[in-house]
Amino acid sequence: MPKTAQSMISSKLAQKLGEQIGHELGAHQQYLAIGTYFAQQSLDKWAGLFYRQAAEEKEHALKIVKFLVETGEALEFPAIAAASTRFKSPASAVAQALKWERTVTEQFQAMAKVALAEGDFVGFQFLQWFLEEQVEEVSSMEKYLALVESGINLFQAEELLEIEN
Repeated sequence: MPKTAQSMISSKLAQKLGEQIGHELGAHQQYLAIGTYFAQQSLDKWAGLFYRQAAEEKEHALKIVKFLVETGEALEFPAIAAASTRFKSPASAVAQALKWERTVTEQFQAMAKVALAEGDFVGFQFLQWFLEEQVEEVSSMEKYLALVESGINLFQAEELLEIEN
């Protein structure tokens, strides 16, 4: 990734953040796919939950884009893989979301290690928001998975989603 003249963060972190834009936009698509899966089953509140999650992932990507621009980085957007709306079950759809969130957590932890190793305190400070966000994201997906796996009727469980959101 080419730098502009006045970059404020390490080139290694800038490269990782550029890659993360693709991961966040990929998560956006994956959450749209899960939301669509639930919408196709007339589970509108479950669909809405995952559509809102998709919007949040897109916002995360934009937050990284803005940071890279503000710190003097030039960037390109990575390609995004297709996302399927086919899942074996509601539990498998939510389990996949939890798996993605755990992977994203690992990605941000790895970037924090890079920032510290490079003495990039500006980048490290920026990553703190994402690390804190990931605690919430993983916790929420764990709760949603427990709810789905409890055997409750998913239409009835939608009433519980109003409390969660």
